[in-house]
Amino acid sequence: MVSGPNLDERAYVRGGETQTAVKILVVGHFAVGKTTFIGSISEISPLTTEETMTRAGEAIDDLKGVQSKTTTTVAMDFGRLTVSERVVLYLFGTPGQQRFVQMWEDMARGALGALVLVDPERLADSFAVIDLIEQYGLDYAIAVNHFDGSSIRDARALREALDLLDDTPIVTCDARDERSSADALITLVRYLMDRAR
Repeated sequence: MVSGPNLDERAYVRGGETQTAVKILVVGHFAVGKTTFIGSISEISPLTTEETMTRAGEAIDDLKGVQSKTTTTVAMDFGRLTVSERVVLYLFGTPGQQRFVQMWEDMARGALGALVLVDPERLADSFAVIDLIEQYGLDYAIAVNHFDGSSIRDARALREALDLLDDTPIVTCDARDERSSADALITLVRYLMDRAR
C-alpha cells in the first residue's frame, strides 16, 4: 500500500480530527483493469463483486483481445486510500459492460471526478465511457493501462484519438502496480484541485 499514516478509524475519530471524504470513480470499458487498479492501491481489503463469466455472457461480452478473462464485475468495486491525515479517497469502480451503464448515474452522484482507464490496444472501446463521464459533468483524467506486450503510445496521438481537450491529463500506468496506480490518482487529484481554484 501507499505509505502514509496508519490510521485506525476509531482511534482517528477519538483524536477529534475531521476527515474530508472524496469520492472518485474509476471507470473504463470491459476488461480494462478497474478491479485490478483498485485492488493494487486500496489500503483496506477492497470490496469486489467479481463473478465467474458464463456461457450466457459469451454472446453479450466481447472477449476480443481478452480471451483469458474468466471473471467480471457485476455491480461495483470499492476501495479506500488515505492521502493525508485529513483527506481520504473513496474509490468506486464501475462495471465495464454496456448493460450495466444505468448503474453509473447513481455511482456518479457526489463524485468529485473520474479516472478513466484506457487500453491502448482498444481505444475505440473508451469513446462511450468518456461520453458518459462528460454527460455526468465530471472532470476526469485518462490513465492508459499498459498491459504486457502493449505498445507505448505518444500522448499527443492518444489525445487526438480520444478527442480530448488540451488540459485533460493523460498518464500511463500499470494497474497491477501500487506506485503506478498511486501516480495516476495523484495526477487526477492535482487536476481536480487546479480546476477548483
